[in-house]
Amino acid sequence: MVLLAVAGYLAVQYVTGGTGAPGCKVVSGKGDGATYEFSPEQAVNAATITAVGTARGLPERAVTIALATALQESALRNIGHGDRDSLGLFQQRPSQGWGTPKEIMDPAYAAGKFYDHLVEVPGYTRLPLTVAAQRVQRSGFPQAYAKHEPDATLLAAALTGRSAATLTCEGRPDATPDEGADAVRAALARDFGHEVLQPAGARVDGASSPAASPSPGGTGTAGAGKSDGRTVTLPVTADPAVAGRGAAQRGWQLAHWAVANASALHIKRVTYAGREWTAGNTDSRWRPAGGGTEGGAEETEDAVGAAGAESTGPVRIVTAP
Repeated sequence: MVLLAVAGYLAVQYVTGGTGAPGCKVVSGKGDGATYEFSPEQAVNAATITAVGTARGLPERAVTIALATALQESALRNIGHGDRDSLGLFQQRPSQGWGTPKEIMDPAYAAGKFYDHLVEVPGYTRLPLTVAAQRVQRSGFPQAYAKHEPDATLLAAALTGRSAATLTCEGRPDATPDEGADAVRAALARDFGHEVLQPAGARVDGASSPAASPSPGGTGTAGAGKSDGRTVTLPVTADPAVAGRGAAQRGWQLAHWAVANASALHIKRVTYAGREWTAGNTDSRWRPAGGGTEGGAEETEDAVGAAGAESTGPVRIVTAP
């Protein structure tokens, strides 16, 4: 009975992102050795906060402020308790007009409400992070946000796509999905809005599309071959929400989003720009698609900037069979 109890506890921790869960890691694209390790649950929430911000056309600084705030308020966990009636990622209070408890417990809604208030702060991008966050949160411990700025900066660089091939999660290579590609598409629409699917021509492999293009690491064109309902192909264009944000950065945001959601959505492989992440790897490396010499985060922030608006192919997201 004791062994069964321990096994049950470990199973719950594995599923919820606690002890023993497949880990995630982000490394600096600047080559300075900075890293941040976190759980799959935290990765999903961080990716949602970032996607909601960029979908609104907000700058990376806004995302960094939001991530640092959520790190302090909830450790990036969607918790159903807090001081008085505080709830969720940002510990927002229904009694103070932030929304209903159900709304606040929706990470996309909670992130959107945070950004609603942040953009009303005059000159928030030029303010110290603690000042900007405090003007939204009105916390009793305003200086506490500062200690999270380095980690939030790393996360924001990766999850906005500015820092390429810098985020990995171990994932669950033996997982059995419930909905395959449909679940991925629904989650993309939830975080980015339906525009992420429709204008770009995102589809399950096998569907016809005039936007079909060569697939890095694959054969033929993206979307070619018999559909198995397990692959989503996202042709990448410049971000329509943010002026001057090229296709390469947009593509790396979508690729990193998929990796962050790997455990939750049972994603086993993500391919973009000639590089590939596969579930089961924990060494923070994106390998050359189709084999080849192993490498680290070779596409740095400068490399993404130099790519400008040039397309580097579609993002391919493959779920477990």
